Amino acid sequence: MRAQVTNLIESTWVRNGILAVIVFNAIILGLETSKPIMAAAGPLILFLDYLCLAIFVVELLAKLFAYRLSFFRNGWNVFDFIIVGISLLPGSGGLSVLRALRILRLLRVISVAPSLRRVVEGFITALPGMGSVFVLMGMMFYIGGVMATKLFSESFPEWFGTLGASVYSLFQIMTLESWSMGIVRPVMEVYPYAWAFFVPFILVTTFAVVNLLVGLIVNSMQDAHHAEDNAATDAYRDDVMAKLNAIEQRLNDATKP
Repeated sequence: MRAQVTNLIESTWVRNGILAVIVFNAIILGLETSKPIMAAAGPLILFLDYLCLAIFVVELLAKLFAYRLSFFRNGWNVFDFIIVGISLLPGSGGLSVLRALRILRLLRVISVAPSLRRVVEGFITALPGMGSVFVLMGMMFYIGGVMATKLFSESFPEWFGTLGASVYSLFQIMTLESWSMGIVRPVMEVYPYAWAFFVPFILVTTFAVVNLLVGLIVNSMQDAHHAEDNAATDAYRDDVMAKLNAIEQRLNDATKP
């Protein structure tokens, strides 16, 4: 019985069906935000929402029955369990905010789609390296914030009056959001050589450190992809060797007197 349930939930058509239900449920949750649509078809939309949740619960129960305790050894299964568990919590009273968290069910697409799983796994693998880059970026912001506060706070207290305001202004500059006409050029009207501070800061943070983060993530995704390919190759090789050994055993049995 367990083997049959395992084969069923691991079949392609069941996985594709769950993926379709996830996307459909995301559309339903989006329709719930429209007051005219809820006024016209509210009961039907809520029924479809509960139906999708029931399908997710049945899927989880089937996996728990098939995998038993090994279900919780798979991180993606735990992820699905938490997402569906949040959806089952009551959405009234002090927990009404949890109703908004139901849209997190859409994240289950990640656990169903292998390509998205590879992206997330690559991102998680890159986190240790990203931590070092974030520390470096924090040092750059702290140094730049202290310098900007000392240099420009007197004339531009709204942008550089405090260390916190300076760091926030520098963050805006790093994102290149209205950095030139909004901040730097007004500062240069009072301090003509302010470009000597802002241009190196942009070069280091925006074009060097941020691209370093992107490079770490891309390399991690490539490593995860290669590891997956190697695992598939090893599994295929083991399957071929098992078949060859079985054929050899049959031949040996056939040649025995």
